Amino acid sequence: MTPNSAGELHALAHEHLPSDVAERWLGLLRPGIRLAPAGGDEAVVGQLGGEPRLPDDVEWPEWEGHGPLSFVASVDCAALPPAALDVPFPTAGTLAFFYFDGQLDDGEAVVDVADVPSRAGARVVYVPAGVPAVRRDTPDELDAYPHVPLAARVEPTVAEPTHPRVQRVFAPDAEPFQDYEHPVCAEEFVDALWEYEADAGHRLGGTPQSVQGPVELEVARAALGPGVDWDDPRLPAEMDEWVLLAQFDSDETADMMWGDDGCLYWLIRPSDLAELRFDRALFTWQCC
Repeated sequence: MTPNSAGELHALAHEHLPSDVAERWLGLLRPGIRLAPAGGDEAVVGQLGGEPRLPDDVEWPEWEGHGPLSFVASVDCAALPPAALDVPFPTAGTLAFFYFDGQLDDGEAVVDVADVPSRAGARVVYVPAGVPAVRRDTPDELDAYPHVPLAARVEPTVAEPTHPRVQRVFAPDAEPFQDYEHPVCAEEFVDALWEYEADAGHRLGGTPQSVQGPVELEVARAALGPGVDWDDPRLPAEMDEWVLLAQFDSDETADMMWGDDGCLYWLIRPSDLAELRFDRALFTWQCC
C-alpha cells in the first residue's frame, strides 16, 4: 500500500470513529492496485487506449450484429507489484479490455449485465506469457482512444458502510443494504470517506469504487438468473462470490466518457480468476 493512502485512512478512521471501531474497520480494507498515468521514471505496467497487442489467431472482439468493440485498456500482469492483491491475480501474461462504447450507433445498444445477449458487448482477452502478439490496428469504423501509459500504485480500498462485508461485522441483524445505527454510518464519517474517494479511478482488484451503489450487487443479481428481485435474500452471499478484476473510470486525458462521468467494471469469481477463465467475467457499468 502507498504510505500516504494507508496513513490517510488510518487518520480518518481514528478521527471519526471510536478507537476500537476504527481498528476493526481498518481491518476490512482490501488491497487494490490503482492505475494512474505514468510520470517521471515510473515503470509502465499497461495503457489506456491506443492499440492492443493480440496474437495473430485472435480476432478483434466484436458484438455480432452490432460491430467491433473499442479497446479500453491493457495490463502487463508480470509488471504489476508482486503479491499485492488478496485474489489470485495472474502473475504473467497480458489482459486486454474491450467495450462496445456506442461509437457505431450513438449509444442505442446498451451493454447490461442482466441482459445476457448484450454481454457480448464487453470482453476480456488474456494473452498468456510467451504467446507472440502484434500491435493491431483499430478497425476503420472506430476511433481509437488516445494512448496513455499507466503506472501501478498499491493502495487500500474501501467498502461502503452498507456493503454486506461491512454490515455483517458492525450490524449483522440490520436490513441488508440499508443504513443502521452505528458510528460507521454517521454522516461525518461517510462524508469524509466520500471526499477521500471522490473519483472511482482505474483499479485492479480490491473493492470496486461504486458510482451508484455496490457494484457486486448488480453482478450478483444477474448471476442468480432472470427475475431476481433486488431484495432477494440470496444476494449478500452471492456478492461474496465475486471480486473486482478491473475498473476503468471516465478519463479526460484518454478522452473516455462512460455515460455521465461513469465507470466500467469487470468482476469475476476467484476460482475462475485462478483458472484464467476470463470468458466467465461479468461486466457492468455505472454513471452519475
